Amino acid sequence: MLRLVSLQLIVTVVVGIIAALLGGWAAMFSAVFGGLCCVLPNAVFAVRLFASAQKPGGADPISFFIWEFIKIALTVALIAATFSLYRDLNVFAMIGGFIAALKSYIFLIFRH
Repeated sequence: MLRLVSLQLIVTVVVGIIAALLGGWAAMFSAVFGGLCCVLPNAVFAVRLFASAQKPGGADPISFFIWEFIKIALTVALIAATFSLYRDLNVFAMIGGFIAALKSYIFLIFRH
């Protein structure tokens, strides 16, 4: 899980650099914020799932679903906060950063 979150963070930085080259600073920040809207909730979920798995008896399905719901709610809250707080938002760059971070697991699938 840590590999996936770190890969998402790397993809977010790369997409931010590409967005900066194509659209300037506003596009870079928008792409990075979009990627972070995916990376941060996944990191919280991964840490909590790892902590739950270390308990005697392992992870239970209820905690998995609770933290999955929290992850989705946190993602929606971060996207809403980005839309409302960042005035120079480039929506296309933000969505591109979000989708790139979200789909970065494909690199891990095709690695083996």
